[in-house]
Amino acid sequence: MPNFQELGLNPLLIEAVEALGFKEPMPVQAEVIPALTANPTDLVGLAQTGTGKTAAFGLPVLHHTDPKLNKTQALVLCPTRELCLQISRDLRSFAVNIPGIKIASVYGGASIELQIKQLVEGPQIIVATPGRLNDMIRRKRVDFSHVKWAVLDEADEMLDMGFQEEVDTILDETPADKHTLLFSATMPEEVERILSKYMNDPVIKSIGKRNTGTANVKHIYYMVQARDRYAALKRLADFNPRIYAIIFCRTRIETQEIADSLIRDGYSADSLHGDLSQAARDNVMNRFRKKTLQMLVATDVAARGLDVNDLTHVINYNLPDDSEVYIHRSGRTGRADKTGTCISIINLKEKFKIRQIEKKIGREFAKAKIPTGVQVCEKQLFHQIDRMENVEIDTEIESFLPVIYRKVEWMDREEIIKRFVSLEFNRFLEYYRDARDLNVEEDSRTPKEGRESDNTRDRKKRKGDEGQFTRLFISVGRKDKVLPPQIIGLINEVTRSREIKIGRIDIMDSYSFVDVDTDSVGRILKAFGNDNSNPRGVRIEKASEREFVPEKRKTRSPFQRSKPPHNSGSESPWRKPERKFGSGRGKKSK
Repeated sequence: MPNFQELGLNPLLIEAVEALGFKEPMPVQAEVIPALTANPTDLVGLAQTGTGKTAAFGLPVLHHTDPKLNKTQALVLCPTRELCLQISRDLRSFAVNIPGIKIASVYGGASIELQIKQLVEGPQIIVATPGRLNDMIRRKRVDFSHVKWAVLDEADEMLDMGFQEEVDTILDETPADKHTLLFSATMPEEVERILSKYMNDPVIKSIGKRNTGTANVKHIYYMVQARDRYAALKRLADFNPRIYAIIFCRTRIETQEIADSLIRDGYSADSLHGDLSQAARDNVMNRFRKKTLQMLVATDVAARGLDVNDLTHVINYNLPDDSEVYIHRSGRTGRADKTGTCISIINLKEKFKIRQIEKKIGREFAKAKIPTGVQVCEKQLFHQIDRMENVEIDTEIESFLPVIYRKVEWMDREEIIKRFVSLEFNRFLEYYRDARDLNVEEDSRTPKEGRESDNTRDRKKRKGDEGQFTRLFISVGRKDKVLPPQIIGLINEVTRSREIKIGRIDIMDSYSFVDVDTDSVGRILKAFGNDNSNPRGVRIEKASEREFVPEKRKTRSPFQRSKPPHNSGSESPWRKPERKFGSGRGKKSK
Protein backbone atom coordinates (compact mmCIF):
# COMPACT_ATOMS: atom_id res chain seq x y z
CA MET A 1 0.00 0.00 0.00
CA PRO A 2 1.58 3.35 -1.03
CA ASN A 3 1.67 6.34 1.29
CA PHE A 4 0.19 9.74 0.47
CA GLN A 5 3.56 11.08 -0.69
CA GLU A 6 3.55 8.52 -3.51
CA LEU A 7 0.15 9.51 -4.92
CA GLY A 8 1.38 12.58 -6.82
CA LEU A 9 -0.60 15.12 -4.78
CA ASN A 10 0.22 18.76 -4.03
CA PRO A 11 2.55 18.75 -0.97
CA LEU A 12 0.23 21.23 0.77
CA LEU A 13 -2.59 18.68 0.52
CA ILE A 14 -0.35 15.90 1.86
CA GLU A 15 0.62 18.12 4.79
CA ALA A 16 -3.05 18.76 5.63
CA VAL A 17 -4.00 15.08 5.35
CA GLU A 18 -1.17 13.99 7.63
CA ALA A 19 -2.11 16.70 10.13
CA LEU A 20 -5.56 15.11 10.25
CA GLY A 21 -3.92 11.87 11.39
CA PHE A 22 -4.04 9.89 8.13
CA LYS A 23 -0.78 8.06 7.42
CA GLU A 24 -1.73 5.65 4.64
CA PRO A 25 -4.49 6.00 2.04
CA MET A 26 -7.49 3.69 2.24
CA PRO A 27 -7.94 1.21 -0.65
CA VAL A 28 -10.37 3.39 -2.62
CA GLN A 29 -8.04 6.37 -2.23
CA ALA A 30 -4.99 4.38 -3.33
CA GLU A 31 -6.88 3.27 -6.46
CA VAL A 32 -8.55 6.53 -7.44
CA ILE A 33 -6.17 9.37 -6.50
CA PRO A 34 -3.20 8.37 -8.74
CA ALA A 35 -5.58 7.78 -11.67
CA LEU A 36 -6.98 11.31 -11.41
CA THR A 37 -3.85 13.26 -10.54
CA ALA A 38 -1.69 11.80 -13.31
CA ASN A 39 -4.29 11.65 -16.06
CA PRO A 40 -7.63 13.43 -15.42
CA THR A 41 -10.47 11.34 -16.81
CA ASP A 42 -14.07 10.29 -16.26
CA LEU A 43 -14.22 7.75 -13.47
CA VAL A 44 -16.66 5.52 -11.59
CA GLY A 45 -15.70 4.64 -8.02
CA LEU A 46 -17.53 1.76 -6.35
CA ALA A 47 -16.88 1.42 -2.63
CA GLN A 48 -18.88 0.96 0.52
CA THR A 49 -19.95 3.80 2.80
CA GLY A 50 -17.24 4.83 5.23
CA THR A 51 -14.29 3.78 3.06
CA GLY A 52 -12.96 7.27 2.32
CA LYS A 53 -14.68 8.18 -0.97
CA THR A 54 -14.73 11.92 -0.13
CA ALA A 55 -10.94 12.09 0.02
CA ALA A 56 -10.70 9.87 -3.07
CA PHE A 57 -12.37 12.50 -5.25
CA GLY A 58 -11.79 15.58 -3.07
CA LEU A 59 -7.98 15.49 -3.02
CA PRO A 60 -7.54 15.16 -6.81
CA VAL A 61 -10.13 17.87 -7.44
CA LEU A 62 -8.31 20.22 -5.05
CA HIS A 63 -4.99 19.23 -6.67
CA HIS A 64 -6.26 20.48 -10.06
CA THR A 65 -8.04 23.59 -8.73
CA ASP A 66 -6.47 27.00 -9.39
CA PRO A 67 -6.87 29.09 -6.19
CA LYS A 68 -6.04 32.30 -8.10
CA LEU A 69 -9.05 31.94 -10.39
CA ASN A 70 -12.22 33.06 -8.60
CA LYS A 71 -14.48 30.99 -10.85
CA THR A 72 -16.31 27.75 -10.10
CA GLN A 73 -14.02 24.97 -11.32
CA ALA A 74 -15.58 21.96 -9.58
CA LEU A 75 -19.13 20.96 -8.74
CA VAL A 76 -20.06 18.20 -6.27
CA LEU A 77 -23.67 16.97 -6.20
CA CYS A 78 -24.99 14.90 -3.30
CA PRO A 79 -28.50 13.84 -2.23
CA THR A 80 -28.90 15.39 1.24
CA ARG A 81 -28.13 18.45 3.31
CA GLU A 82 -26.18 16.39 5.85
CA LEU A 83 -23.92 14.87 3.21
CA CYS A 84 -23.44 18.29 1.59
CA LEU A 85 -22.22 19.74 4.89
CA GLN A 86 -20.00 16.74 5.56
CA ILE A 87 -18.28 16.93 2.17
CA SER A 88 -17.81 20.70 2.52
CA ARG A 89 -16.19 20.26 5.94
CA ASP A 90 -13.86 17.57 4.63
CA LEU A 91 -12.80 19.61 1.58
CA ARG A 92 -12.09 22.67 3.73
CA SER A 93 -9.95 20.59 6.08
CA PHE A 94 -7.98 19.19 3.09
CA ALA A 95 -7.47 22.69 1.64
CA VAL A 96 -6.54 24.41 4.90
CA ASN A 97 -2.95 25.09 3.73
CA ILE A 98 -3.89 26.41 0.28
CA PRO A 99 -4.61 30.15 0.43
CA GLY A 100 -7.46 31.45 -1.71
CA ILE A 101 -9.52 28.25 -1.92
CA LYS A 102 -13.21 28.96 -1.30
CA ILE A 103 -15.85 26.23 -0.97
CA ALA A 104 -19.56 27.08 -1.01
CA SER A 105 -22.28 24.84 0.44
CA VAL A 106 -25.64 25.11 -1.32
CA TYR A 107 -28.56 23.15 0.17
CA GLY A 108 -32.20 23.49 1.11
CA GLY A 109 -33.49 24.34 4.56
CA ALA A 110 -31.07 27.24 5.09
CA SER A 111 -30.96 30.95 4.24
CA ILE A 112 -30.77 31.34 0.47
CA GLU A 113 -29.53 34.92 0.86
CA LEU A 114 -26.43 33.77 2.75
CA GLN A 115 -25.76 31.11 0.14
CA ILE A 116 -26.11 33.66 -2.67
CA LYS A 117 -23.55 35.80 -0.85
CA GLN A 118 -21.11 32.85 -0.88
CA LEU A 119 -21.63 32.37 -4.61
CA VAL A 120 -21.01 36.06 -5.35
CA GLU A 121 -17.54 35.69 -3.78
CA GLY A 122 -16.53 33.30 -6.57
CA PRO A 123 -15.95 29.92 -4.91
CA GLN A 124 -13.74 27.52 -6.81
CA ILE A 125 -15.79 24.53 -5.56
CA ILE A 126 -19.54 24.26 -5.00
CA VAL A 127 -20.97 21.37 -2.99
CA ALA A 128 -24.73 21.24 -3.45
CA THR A 129 -27.97 19.32 -3.32
CA PRO A 130 -29.74 19.22 -6.72
CA GLY A 131 -32.93 21.01 -5.66
CA ARG A 132 -31.35 24.14 -4.19
CA LEU A 133 -28.71 24.37 -6.94
CA ASN A 134 -31.47 24.33 -9.57
CA ASP A 135 -33.04 27.22 -7.69
CA MET A 136 -29.74 29.10 -7.98
CA ILE A 137 -29.63 28.37 -11.72
CA ARG A 138 -33.13 29.80 -12.17
CA ARG A 139 -32.05 32.90 -10.24
CA LYS A 140 -28.93 33.15 -12.47
CA ARG A 141 -26.66 33.12 -9.40
CA VAL A 142 -24.15 30.55 -10.68
CA ASP A 143 -21.69 30.51 -13.55
CA PHE A 144 -20.53 27.05 -14.64
CA SER A 145 -18.55 28.14 -17.71
CA HIS A 146 -15.22 27.28 -16.03
CA VAL A 147 -16.28 23.94 -14.48
CA LYS A 148 -13.69 21.22 -15.15
CA TRP A 149 -14.98 18.62 -12.68
CA ALA A 150 -18.49 17.35 -11.94
CA VAL A 151 -18.83 14.82 -9.12
CA LEU A 152 -21.97 12.76 -8.47
CA ASP A 153 -21.62 11.40 -4.95
CA GLU A 154 -24.03 8.70 -3.71
CA ALA A 155 -25.53 8.47 -7.20
CA ASP A 156 -27.81 5.57 -6.25
CA GLU A 157 -29.26 7.64 -3.42
CA MET A 158 -30.00 10.50 -5.82
CA LEU A 159 -31.71 8.01 -8.11
CA ASP A 160 -33.84 6.68 -5.26
CA MET A 161 -34.82 10.19 -4.23
CA GLY A 162 -35.99 11.12 -7.75
CA PHE A 163 -33.39 13.76 -8.67
CA GLN A 164 -32.96 12.73 -12.31
CA GLU A 165 -34.47 15.87 -13.86
CA GLU A 166 -32.58 18.20 -11.51
CA VAL A 167 -29.27 16.45 -12.24
CA ASP A 168 -29.93 16.65 -15.99
CA THR A 169 -30.64 20.38 -15.75
CA ILE A 170 -27.45 21.03 -13.78
CA LEU A 171 -25.18 18.98 -16.04
CA ASP A 172 -26.66 20.63 -19.13
CA GLU A 173 -25.37 23.95 -17.74
CA THR A 174 -21.79 22.67 -17.47
CA PRO A 175 -19.18 22.50 -20.28
CA ALA A 176 -19.14 19.34 -22.38
CA ASP A 177 -15.38 18.89 -21.94
CA LYS A 178 -15.52 18.52 -18.15
CA HIS A 179 -14.48 15.37 -16.31
CA THR A 180 -17.35 13.54 -14.59
CA LEU A 181 -16.80 11.38 -11.51
CA LEU A 182 -19.47 9.08 -10.13
CA PHE A 183 -19.07 7.58 -6.66
CA SER A 184 -21.46 5.21 -4.96
CA ALA A 185 -21.65 2.52 -2.30
CA THR A 186 -23.85 0.38 -4.56
CA MET A 187 -24.33 0.28 -8.29
CA PRO A 188 -27.78 -1.01 -9.25
CA GLU A 189 -28.54 -1.62 -12.90
CA GLU A 190 -30.50 1.63 -13.12
CA VAL A 191 -27.37 3.64 -12.34
CA GLU A 192 -25.27 1.65 -14.78
CA ARG A 193 -27.73 2.47 -17.56
CA ILE A 194 -27.25 6.21 -17.08
CA LEU A 195 -23.44 6.17 -17.13
CA SER A 196 -23.44 6.57 -20.91
CA LYS A 197 -25.47 9.75 -20.57
CA TYR A 198 -23.06 11.46 -18.18
CA MET A 199 -19.66 10.02 -19.00
CA ASN A 200 -17.23 9.16 -21.80
CA ASP A 201 -15.40 5.83 -21.49
CA PRO A 202 -15.08 6.08 -17.71
CA VAL A 203 -12.40 4.25 -15.78
CA ILE A 204 -14.04 1.81 -13.34
CA LYS A 205 -12.48 1.48 -9.89
CA SER A 206 -14.27 -1.15 -7.83
CA ILE A 207 -13.14 -1.70 -4.25
CA GLY A 208 -14.57 -4.97 -2.95
CA LYS A 209 -17.52 -6.82 -4.46
CA ARG A 210 -20.45 -4.98 -5.93
CA ASN A 211 -23.61 -4.57 -3.90
CA THR A 212 -22.21 -6.21 -0.79
CA GLY A 213 -22.16 -5.15 2.82
CA THR A 214 -19.09 -3.90 4.65
CA ALA A 215 -16.79 -6.77 5.59
CA ASN A 216 -16.36 -5.42 9.12
CA VAL A 217 -20.08 -5.73 9.91
CA LYS A 218 -21.58 -8.75 11.65
CA HIS A 219 -25.14 -9.48 10.50
CA ILE A 220 -27.53 -10.94 13.10
CA TYR A 221 -31.27 -11.55 13.16
CA TYR A 222 -33.63 -12.27 16.06
CA MET A 223 -36.96 -14.04 15.56
CA VAL A 224 -39.86 -12.78 17.70
CA GLN A 225 -43.62 -12.38 17.54
CA ALA A 226 -44.59 -9.13 15.80
CA ARG A 227 -46.22 -7.86 19.00
CA ASP A 228 -42.94 -8.41 20.92
CA ARG A 229 -40.78 -6.32 18.60
CA TYR A 230 -40.51 -3.34 20.96
CA ALA A 231 -39.88 -5.55 24.01
CA ALA A 232 -37.08 -7.23 22.07
CA LEU A 233 -35.58 -3.86 21.17
CA LYS A 234 -35.54 -2.80 24.82
CA ARG A 235 -33.95 -6.06 25.90
CA LEU A 236 -31.21 -5.79 23.26
CA ALA A 237 -30.51 -2.20 24.34
CA ASP A 238 -30.21 -3.32 27.98
CA PHE A 239 -27.96 -6.21 26.96
CA ASN A 240 -25.59 -3.75 25.23
CA PRO A 241 -25.02 -1.00 27.85
CA ARG A 242 -22.52 0.84 25.64
CA ILE A 243 -24.82 0.82 22.63
CA TYR A 244 -24.51 3.73 20.19
CA ALA A 245 -27.00 2.95 17.46
CA ILE A 246 -29.33 4.06 14.69
CA ILE A 247 -32.69 2.25 14.75
CA PHE A 248 -34.43 2.18 11.37
CA CYS A 249 -38.23 2.16 11.13
CA ARG A 250 -40.49 2.06 8.09
CA THR A 251 -42.75 5.10 8.61
CA ARG A 252 -42.57 8.54 10.20
CA ILE A 253 -45.40 7.69 12.59
CA GLU A 254 -43.72 4.53 13.81
CA THR A 255 -40.37 6.31 14.12
CA GLN A 256 -41.87 8.91 16.43
CA GLU A 257 -43.82 6.30 18.42
CA ILE A 258 -40.75 4.13 19.04
CA ALA A 259 -38.61 7.14 20.02
CA ASP A 260 -41.31 8.42 22.39
CA SER A 261 -41.60 4.97 23.97
CA LEU A 262 -37.84 4.69 24.49
CA ILE A 263 -37.68 8.15 26.05
CA ARG A 264 -40.64 7.34 28.29
CA ASP A 265 -38.90 4.14 29.39
CA GLY A 266 -35.79 6.06 30.42
CA TYR A 267 -33.50 5.55 27.43
CA SER A 268 -31.32 8.27 25.90
CA ALA A 269 -33.04 8.40 22.51
CA ASP A 270 -34.68 10.71 19.98
CA SER A 271 -36.26 10.59 16.51
CA LEU A 272 -35.27 11.81 13.06
CA HIS A 273 -37.87 11.91 10.30
CA GLY A 274 -39.33 14.13 7.60
CA ASP A 275 -41.92 15.84 9.80
CA LEU A 276 -39.23 17.58 11.87
CA SER A 277 -38.20 21.14 11.09
CA GLN A 278 -34.63 21.72 9.95
CA ALA A 279 -33.76 23.31 13.28
CA ALA A 280 -35.11 20.27 15.14
CA ARG A 281 -33.17 17.93 12.82
CA ASP A 282 -29.94 19.84 13.43
CA ASN A 283 -30.50 19.77 17.19
CA VAL A 284 -31.08 16.01 17.21
CA MET A 285 -28.05 15.32 15.02
CA ASN A 286 -25.75 17.53 17.11
CA ARG A 287 -26.79 15.69 20.26
CA PHE A 288 -26.30 12.32 18.58
CA ARG A 289 -22.87 13.21 17.21
CA LYS A 290 -21.81 14.42 20.67
CA LYS A 291 -23.12 11.10 22.07
CA THR A 292 -25.52 12.71 24.49
CA LEU A 293 -28.00 10.42 22.71
CA GLN A 294 -27.29 6.69 22.63
CA MET A 295 -30.03 5.73 20.17
CA LEU A 296 -31.40 7.58 17.15
CA VAL A 297 -34.67 6.27 15.69
CA ALA A 298 -34.89 7.25 12.02
CA THR A 299 -36.49 6.66 8.65
CA ASP A 300 -34.27 5.81 5.69
CA VAL A 301 -34.98 9.11 3.95
CA ALA A 302 -34.17 11.21 7.03
CA ALA A 303 -30.96 9.28 7.71
CA ARG A 304 -29.51 9.61 4.21
CA GLY A 305 -26.14 11.30 4.21
CA LEU A 306 -25.62 11.12 7.98
CA ASP A 307 -21.95 10.98 8.90
CA VAL A 308 -21.60 9.55 12.39
CA ASN A 309 -18.48 7.79 13.55
CA ASP A 310 -18.11 4.84 15.92
CA LEU A 311 -21.64 3.45 15.69
CA THR A 312 -21.70 0.13 17.52
CA HIS A 313 -25.01 -1.05 16.06
CA VAL A 314 -27.47 -0.53 13.27
CA ILE A 315 -30.85 -1.98 14.24
CA ASN A 316 -33.53 -2.83 11.68
CA TYR A 317 -36.75 -2.48 13.66
CA ASN A 318 -38.31 -3.25 10.26
CA LEU A 319 -36.45 -4.84 7.38
CA PRO A 320 -36.53 -2.74 4.21
CA ASP A 321 -38.20 -4.13 1.10
CA ASP A 322 -35.14 -3.34 -1.02
CA SER A 323 -31.88 -5.19 -0.31
CA GLU A 324 -29.92 -2.15 -1.50
CA VAL A 325 -31.43 -0.15 1.36
CA TYR A 326 -30.23 -2.80 3.81
CA ILE A 327 -26.70 -2.46 2.42
CA HIS A 328 -26.79 1.29 3.00
CA ARG A 329 -28.14 0.85 6.52
CA SER A 330 -25.55 -1.73 7.54
CA GLY A 331 -22.74 0.36 6.03
CA ARG A 332 -23.24 3.04 8.67
CA THR A 333 -21.43 0.89 11.20
CA GLY A 334 -18.11 -0.93 10.83
CA ARG A 335 -16.53 2.11 9.19
CA ALA A 336 -12.86 3.07 8.85
CA ASP A 337 -11.61 -0.45 9.66
CA LYS A 338 -13.70 -0.66 12.84
CA THR A 339 -16.16 -3.45 13.55
CA GLY A 340 -19.90 -3.10 13.92
CA THR A 341 -23.11 -5.12 14.23
CA CYS A 342 -26.26 -4.91 12.13
CA ILE A 343 -29.26 -6.36 13.96
CA SER A 344 -32.61 -7.25 12.39
CA ILE A 345 -35.68 -7.94 14.53
CA ILE A 346 -38.05 -10.05 12.43
CA ASN A 347 -41.08 -12.30 12.68
CA LEU A 348 -41.70 -15.60 10.89
CA LYS A 349 -43.28 -13.98 7.84
CA GLU A 350 -40.11 -11.93 7.21
CA LYS A 351 -37.68 -14.85 7.15
CA PHE A 352 -37.64 -14.93 3.34
CA LYS A 353 -36.31 -11.34 3.32
CA ILE A 354 -33.25 -12.48 5.26
CA ARG A 355 -32.56 -15.09 2.59
CA GLN A 356 -32.93 -12.48 -0.17
CA ILE A 357 -30.47 -10.13 1.53
CA GLU A 358 -28.00 -12.98 2.15
CA LYS A 359 -27.96 -13.71 -1.59
CA LYS A 360 -27.47 -10.02 -2.36
CA ILE A 361 -24.53 -9.44 -0.02
CA GLY A 362 -23.04 -12.91 -0.35
CA ARG A 363 -22.90 -13.46 3.40
CA GLU A 364 -24.93 -15.47 5.88
CA PHE A 365 -26.77 -13.96 8.81
CA ALA A 366 -26.25 -15.40 12.26
CA LYS A 367 -29.43 -16.27 14.10
CA ALA A 368 -29.26 -15.25 17.76
CA LYS A 369 -31.53 -15.58 20.76
CA ILE A 370 -33.03 -12.58 22.53
CA PRO A 371 -31.23 -12.65 25.89
CA THR A 372 -33.14 -13.81 28.93
CA GLY A 373 -33.79 -11.56 31.91
CA VAL A 374 -31.01 -13.29 33.86
CA GLN A 375 -28.52 -12.71 31.02
CA VAL A 376 -29.43 -9.02 30.82
CA CYS A 377 -29.01 -8.57 34.56
CA GLU A 378 -25.64 -10.31 34.49
CA LYS A 379 -24.43 -8.10 31.63
CA GLN A 380 -25.58 -4.94 33.41
CA LEU A 381 -23.92 -6.03 36.64
CA PHE A 382 -20.58 -6.51 34.91
CA HIS A 383 -21.02 -3.13 33.22
CA GLN A 384 -21.54 -1.40 36.57
CA ILE A 385 -18.48 -3.10 38.05
CA ASP A 386 -16.38 -2.10 35.03
CA ARG A 387 -17.50 1.51 35.45
CA MET A 388 -16.50 1.44 39.10
CA GLU A 389 -13.08 -0.07 38.30
CA ASN A 390 -12.31 2.48 35.60
CA VAL A 391 -13.65 5.64 37.22
CA GLU A 392 -11.14 8.46 37.63
CA ILE A 393 -10.73 9.46 41.27
CA ASP A 394 -10.65 13.20 41.92
CA THR A 395 -8.01 14.10 44.53
CA GLU A 396 -10.43 16.57 46.11
CA ILE A 397 -12.48 13.66 47.40
CA GLU A 398 -9.77 13.02 49.99
CA SER A 399 -11.09 15.80 52.21
CA PHE A 400 -14.51 14.11 52.38
CA LEU A 401 -13.25 10.62 53.19
CA PRO A 402 -13.21 10.99 57.02
CA VAL A 403 -16.92 11.86 56.98
CA ILE A 404 -17.63 8.97 54.58
CA TYR A 405 -15.73 6.50 56.77
CA ARG A 406 -17.70 7.52 59.84
CA LYS A 407 -20.96 7.21 57.89
CA VAL A 408 -20.30 3.63 56.72
CA GLU A 409 -18.26 2.30 59.64
CA TRP A 410 -21.19 0.20 60.86
CA MET A 411 -21.14 -1.85 57.61
CA ASP A 412 -18.62 -4.54 56.71
CA ARG A 413 -16.97 -4.86 53.27
CA GLU A 414 -19.57 -7.23 51.80
CA GLU A 415 -22.45 -5.01 52.92
CA ILE A 416 -20.91 -1.91 51.34
CA ILE A 417 -20.39 -3.72 48.04
CA LYS A 418 -23.97 -5.02 48.01
CA ARG A 419 -25.43 -1.60 48.67
CA PHE A 420 -23.35 0.24 46.08
CA VAL A 421 -24.15 -2.33 43.40
CA SER A 422 -27.83 -2.37 44.33
CA LEU A 423 -28.00 1.42 44.04
CA GLU A 424 -27.76 1.14 40.25
CA PHE A 425 -28.75 -2.47 39.73
CA ASN A 426 -32.04 -2.93 41.59
CA ARG A 427 -34.19 -1.52 38.79
CA PHE A 428 -32.92 -4.17 36.37
CA LEU A 429 -33.54 -6.96 38.86
CA GLU A 430 -37.09 -5.69 39.44
CA TYR A 431 -37.88 -5.29 35.74
CA TYR A 432 -36.48 -8.65 34.64
CA ARG A 433 -37.49 -10.73 37.68
CA ASP A 434 -40.15 -12.72 35.78
CA ALA A 435 -39.17 -11.82 32.21
CA ARG A 436 -40.65 -14.21 29.64
CA ASP A 437 -38.86 -15.75 26.70
CA LEU A 438 -39.35 -13.57 23.58
CA ASN A 439 -37.81 -15.99 21.08
CA VAL A 440 -39.82 -17.80 18.42
CA GLU A 441 -38.72 -21.11 16.97
CA GLU A 442 -38.59 -21.15 13.18
CA ASP A 443 -41.01 -23.33 11.24
CA SER A 444 -39.23 -26.02 9.26
CA ARG A 445 -40.88 -24.60 6.13
CA THR A 446 -39.60 -21.24 4.92
CA PRO A 447 -41.94 -19.14 2.76
CA LYS A 448 -40.90 -19.17 -0.88
CA GLU A 449 -39.31 -15.97 -2.05
CA GLY A 450 -41.67 -13.80 -4.01
CA ARG A 451 -44.82 -15.69 -2.94
CA GLU A 452 -47.62 -13.20 -2.59
CA SER A 453 -49.75 -15.16 -0.12
CA ASP A 454 -49.80 -18.15 2.20
CA ASN A 455 -51.59 -21.23 0.92
CA THR A 456 -55.03 -22.20 2.09
CA ARG A 457 -53.80 -24.91 4.42
CA ASP A 458 -51.60 -22.45 6.31
CA ARG A 459 -54.50 -20.02 6.47
CA LYS A 460 -56.78 -22.64 8.02
CA LYS A 461 -54.09 -23.52 10.54
CA ARG A 462 -53.75 -19.88 11.55
CA LYS A 463 -57.48 -19.58 11.97
CA GLY A 464 -57.42 -22.38 14.50
CA ASP A 465 -54.35 -21.03 16.29
CA GLU A 466 -54.89 -17.28 16.22
CA GLY A 467 -58.61 -16.70 15.85
CA GLN A 468 -61.05 -16.00 13.01
CA PHE A 469 -59.94 -13.95 10.01
CA THR A 470 -62.16 -11.67 7.92
CA ARG A 471 -61.49 -10.96 4.25
CA LEU A 472 -61.31 -7.30 3.23
CA PHE A 473 -61.28 -5.69 -0.21
CA ILE A 474 -58.68 -2.93 -0.75
CA SER A 475 -58.60 -0.65 -3.80
CA VAL A 476 -54.94 -1.09 -4.78
CA GLY A 477 -53.38 -3.82 -6.90
CA ARG A 478 -50.60 -4.75 -9.28
CA LYS A 479 -51.19 -1.67 -11.43
CA ASP A 480 -50.29 0.38 -8.36
CA LYS A 481 -46.99 -1.56 -8.05
CA VAL A 482 -47.82 -2.92 -4.60
CA LEU A 483 -46.59 -6.11 -2.98
CA PRO A 484 -47.75 -7.70 0.29
CA PRO A 485 -45.22 -5.70 2.39
CA GLN A 486 -46.64 -2.40 1.04
CA ILE A 487 -50.22 -3.47 1.84
CA ILE A 488 -49.21 -4.52 5.35
CA GLY A 489 -47.30 -1.24 5.78
CA LEU A 490 -50.31 0.76 4.56
CA ILE A 491 -52.63 -0.90 7.08
CA ASN A 492 -50.08 -0.35 9.86
CA GLU A 493 -49.62 3.30 8.90
CA VAL A 494 -53.31 4.20 8.55
CA THR A 495 -54.37 2.38 11.74
CA ARG A 496 -51.21 3.50 13.57
CA SER A 497 -50.79 -0.01 14.91
CA ARG A 498 -48.50 -2.96 14.25
CA GLU A 499 -50.52 -5.37 16.38
CA ILE A 500 -53.12 -6.26 13.73
CA LYS A 501 -52.79 -9.87 12.61
CA ILE A 502 -52.72 -10.19 8.84
CA GLY A 503 -53.13 -13.45 6.98
CA ARG A 504 -53.55 -14.28 3.32
CA ILE A 505 -53.06 -11.51 0.72
CA ASP A 506 -54.24 -11.90 -2.89
CA ILE A 507 -53.16 -9.13 -5.27
CA MET A 508 -55.18 -8.57 -8.46
CA ASP A 509 -54.53 -6.04 -11.23
CA SER A 510 -56.55 -3.16 -9.78
CA TYR A 511 -57.51 -4.34 -6.30
CA SER A 512 -56.50 -6.84 -3.62
CA PHE A 513 -57.94 -9.02 -0.87
CA VAL A 514 -56.40 -9.24 2.58
CA ASP A 515 -57.37 -11.40 5.56
CA VAL A 516 -57.24 -9.62 8.94
CA ASP A 517 -58.24 -10.83 12.38
CA THR A 518 -61.93 -10.21 12.89
CA ASP A 519 -61.49 -8.22 16.11
CA SER A 520 -59.58 -5.53 14.19
CA VAL A 521 -62.02 -5.08 11.29
CA GLY A 522 -63.98 -2.21 12.86
CA ARG A 523 -60.79 -0.36 13.74
CA ILE A 524 -59.44 -0.74 10.19
CA LEU A 525 -62.65 0.42 8.49
CA LYS A 526 -62.88 3.44 10.80
CA ALA A 527 -59.24 4.44 10.19
CA PHE A 528 -59.53 4.15 6.40
CA GLY A 529 -62.78 6.13 6.47
CA ASN A 530 -60.96 9.08 8.09
CA ASP A 531 -59.45 11.49 5.53
CA ASN A 532 -56.78 12.62 8.02
CA SER A 533 -55.43 9.14 8.69
CA ASN A 534 -55.99 7.99 5.08
CA PRO A 535 -54.93 10.99 2.93
CA ARG A 536 -54.35 8.78 -0.12
CA GLY A 537 -58.03 7.89 -0.19
CA VAL A 538 -57.44 4.14 -0.42
CA ARG A 539 -60.81 2.37 -0.16
CA ILE A 540 -61.23 -0.70 2.04
CA GLU A 541 -64.39 -2.65 2.87
CA LYS A 542 -65.59 -6.12 3.79
CA ALA A 543 -65.33 -8.59 0.93
CA SER A 544 -68.06 -10.97 -0.17
CA GLU A 545 -68.24 -14.26 1.68
CA ARG A 546 -67.69 -16.10 -1.61
CA GLU A 547 -64.21 -16.45 -3.10
CA PHE A 548 -63.10 -13.79 -5.58
CA VAL A 549 -63.37 -14.52 -9.29
CA PRO A 550 -59.89 -14.67 -10.88
CA GLU A 551 -59.35 -11.71 -13.18
CA LYS A 552 -58.20 -13.86 -16.06
CA ARG A 553 -61.86 -14.85 -16.62
CA LYS A 554 -62.70 -11.23 -17.47
CA THR A 555 -65.64 -11.40 -15.06
CA ARG A 556 -66.66 -8.14 -13.47
CA SER A 557 -65.80 -7.98 -9.78
CA PRO A 558 -68.70 -7.19 -7.46
CA PHE A 559 -66.50 -4.43 -6.07
CA GLN A 560 -65.90 -2.67 -9.37
CA ARG A 561 -68.03 0.34 -10.05
CA SER A 562 -68.83 2.14 -13.26
CA LYS A 563 -67.27 5.25 -11.76
CA PRO A 564 -64.20 5.13 -9.51
CA PRO A 565 -65.29 6.09 -5.97
CA HIS A 566 -62.16 7.90 -4.81
CA ASN A 567 -61.61 10.58 -7.45
CA SER A 568 -62.78 11.78 -10.81
CA GLY A 569 -60.06 10.02 -12.77
CA SER A 570 -59.08 6.41 -13.09
CA GLU A 571 -55.78 6.84 -11.26
CA SER A 572 -55.47 5.16 -7.90
CA PRO A 573 -54.59 7.55 -5.06
CA TRP A 574 -51.85 5.06 -4.18
CA ARG A 575 -50.12 5.58 -7.49
CA LYS A 576 -47.46 8.25 -7.77
CA PRO A 577 -45.87 9.79 -10.90
CA GLU A 578 -43.12 7.70 -12.45
CA ARG A 579 -39.63 9.08 -12.05
CA LYS A 580 -37.42 9.55 -15.08
CA PHE A 581 -34.06 8.64 -13.63
CA GLY A 582 -33.92 5.50 -15.69
CA SER A 583 -35.13 3.21 -12.91
CA GLY A 584 -38.72 2.65 -13.94
CA ARG A 585 -39.58 2.30 -10.27
CA GLY A 586 -41.98 4.38 -8.28
CA LYS A 587 -40.83 6.32 -5.29
CA LYS A 588 -40.86 4.40 -2.04
CA SER A 589 -43.10 5.43 0.79
CA LYS A 590 -41.12 6.73 3.73
